[in-house]
Amino acid sequence: MDAFYASVEQRDNPALRGQPVAVGGSRQRGVVAAASYEARQFGVRSAMPSVVAQRKCPHLVFVKPRFEVYKEVSRQVRAIFAEYTPLIEPVSLDEAYLDVTHNLKQMVSATRIAEQIRAKIFDQTQLTASAGVSYNKFLAKLASDYQKPNGLFVIKPHEGLAFVEPLKVGDFHGIGPVTAARLNQLGIFTGADLRQQSEQWLRQHFGKAGSYYYTIARAIDHRPVVADRVRKSVGSENTFEQDLTEYEELVAGLQPSIDEVWEYCQRTEVLGRTVTLKVKYADFQLITRSRTSFALISSQALLERITLELLAALLPMPKGVRLLGVSLSNLDNTDELVGRQLVLEL
Repeated sequence: MDAFYASVEQRDNPALRGQPVAVGGSRQRGVVAAASYEARQFGVRSAMPSVVAQRKCPHLVFVKPRFEVYKEVSRQVRAIFAEYTPLIEPVSLDEAYLDVTHNLKQMVSATRIAEQIRAKIFDQTQLTASAGVSYNKFLAKLASDYQKPNGLFVIKPHEGLAFVEPLKVGDFHGIGPVTAARLNQLGIFTGADLRQQSEQWLRQHFGKAGSYYYTIARAIDHRPVVADRVRKSVGSENTFEQDLTEYEELVAGLQPSIDEVWEYCQRTEVLGRTVTLKVKYADFQLITRSRTSFALISSQALLERITLELLAALLPMPKGVRLLGVSLSNLDNTDELVGRQLVLEL
């Protein structure tokens, strides 16, 4: 979906159309969750601090996010996907991979399927979507970004290698800014440069990820589209208006995140064994502390107790805290757990 959150806000509020819009908080510690294309022309991007975005675009309009609305639109879009294939791998609310090799419409053209899906999305939601069509996930992702907004780009099998060669490594999906900088330091700037390296050399410098870099430099990606991916963790975090230092303030700052994580567990009937506390200090130093329980964390009281014990172990805080978060991992579905317990009891 194109500038998804911001586009939904512009759709629902005609006064915002044509305006530079940022979804997120305008306060000192706010962060841009999404930016309209009008805002992007000024260099405003998602994950940018709101104060920086405001400097880049003084007439930027901030809108509070409405996640329930975005989720509902996302459900509409995925219902359209499901008309064509059951092999849908959601990446986020506004993005997914679809395998249409064997599709429900028995259509032989993936490009034609993409055209129909984009038309239906606009007809039902009045929002635009961009699509990338190719023979693997890596290239489809690159293609989807190639002609945004409201674009459709196809990379055919005989075109993959030539498409990848001139690309900057920083534009490769799966290579972040830090890794791109390391590659540049090693004299690797483009896909063609990356293809000159052996898999052994790449693994030596980048570990297991080196094998992935080796294959994508050759336009190869064997990862399948995996429907209904199992969620590995659930978490929540908050950035504070003012830095926190006192224990009582820190506990109060953590409570909404604890509540949100537990609400998810109750709603989805999923529990976990590992509690992780995330702390970001005023100077942006980030640390995490974790504890794994043999048994599932079966109550909010237990989740809260472990979280606060992890927090207490860090006291006194060496500096102010700007962000706190808590997450639960090693997840297990409670229905499956009950089933295993019944088998053991029998």
